[in-house]
Amino acid sequence: MKKTLLILAFIVANLGFVRAQDGEDGKGERIQALKIAFITQKLGLSASEAQSFWPVYNRYEVEMRQALRDNQSDVIDNDERILNIRKRYRGEFANVVGPDRVNTLFRSENEFRGVLMRKLKNRQQQGPGMKPHEWKRR
Repeated sequence: MKKTLLILAFIVANLGFVRAQDGEDGKGERIQALKIAFITQKLGLSASEAQSFWPVYNRYEVEMRQALRDNQSDVIDNDERILNIRKRYRGEFANVVGPDRVNTLFRSENEFRGVLMRKLKNRQQQGPGMKPHEWKRR
């Protein structure tokens, strides 16, 4: 329990960096905090691993966001650019968490994206402004 609290404290301390990147009114920060907790749990990061892992991941994520923002007209070239970023960071991630958990990291990112998309889809289907106790009545 103490280890989890230490990791979460470290994560919260680094959220200022993420918020500056998002420029949103807290939604991006909340999603980022959920993503960090999700990946931390999936990888089973220790406190010392988390301290080494998250700065590398933050650099990786900045590059990935930039690649997605600069979406080129050629889909294959854009996919190749994203793949090259992942390949370049694979070694850095392996140095921190070991080569076996690098695949877990990439799978966890995709899994988190899927969970987030399902939650957003469910929220849209329930209608705006509805309270949880009203969901079944509709």
